Amino acid sequence: MRVLWTLEELDQPYEHVAAPPRSDDVIAFNPAGKVPVLLVDGTPITDSTAILAFLADRHGGLTYAAGTLDRARQDSLTQFLLDEFDAALWMAARHSFILPKELRQSAVKDSLKWEFERSQRTLAARMADGPFLMGEQMTVPDIILTHCGNWADVAGFPIIEQRLMEYLERMRARPALRKLSA
Repeated sequence: MRVLWTLEELDQPYEHVAAPPRSDDVIAFNPAGKVPVLLVDGTPITDSTAILAFLADRHGGLTYAAGTLDRARQDSLTQFLLDEFDAALWMAARHSFILPKELRQSAVKDSLKWEFERSQRTLAARMADGPFLMGEQMTVPDIILTHCGNWADVAGFPIIEQRLMEYLERMRARPALRKLSA
């Protein structure tokens, strides 16, 4: 979803080939079998965050210029979201349905929810004034955060920060995202 939404926001043409993780079609381009995979001139790019950064840089949108303080702040927010939001949600998913049943530890989810709530408070303090995380310009971290917010809802991880709830409401109303959800 992150990659498709980014392509929509950047108004770039693409062909979406739906393929399940670990399928032969995916393994042909990513030996780990993970999706998404973006093919550019026959070269696979893996990992959604790397794909988002590539697309933003290549098409000059959803990003600040490399070497600027704004880009450093953008990259910092990206890493924070991956470390604190995405990682907690992935760990919960692993212990819910990804790992073999005998390896799942359901009790870990309580500590992950606690960390997720604590991270929301930290993020709320880092959010700029404006409609987006960094203020007036939408950037890659906005895509990641909104995706994590949607994932949190499905996984039963409560959004407790009012400012974050309002932000997610605005982001979910974006035409490019709504187009993908239709």
